[in-house]
Amino acid sequence: MADQQQPRAHPQQQPPSPSPPRREIVTGVPRGTRRRPPAHTPARSEISEQTTLGATYVRALMRSQLRAGLGALGVLALLVGTLPVLFTLSRSESGPLVWVALGLVAYPVMWLIARWYVTRAERNEADFTGLVMDPAEVPGPYRRPG
Repeated sequence: MADQQQPRAHPQQQPPSPSPPRREIVTGVPRGTRRRPPAHTPARSEISEQTTLGATYVRALMRSQLRAGLGALGVLALLVGTLPVLFTLSRSESGPLVWVALGLVAYPVMWLIARWYVTRAERNEADFTGLVMDPAEVPGPYRRPG
């Protein structure tokens, strides 16, 4: 029976310290990004079901795009329409003036008008997308590359 004795703790040894608590990692969707059902029917379903509200949304987009297109066309017509008047006013020096007006003035202004129109059309579409989509699904604001 002496063989079955329990070992005695030496006075110089301390009991083992408790191990630090185990850390648990919780994975999942953060609370702020969880999808909640919309408080109202998304406008996307109104458009796909072709209701009067959906038709109003689409007409508003078409009107804003038409307004941007007509604005760009009006400025372009004003630019091109004044060129013949400018050429008839100065018949004596029309040679260099024609080339300056056509080469150095008209094309850069047309490029600026086209750039403005494309930016405005993309902004109209982004606004429409923001109106139609769920707030949780709306992409970030439009940023021009580069």
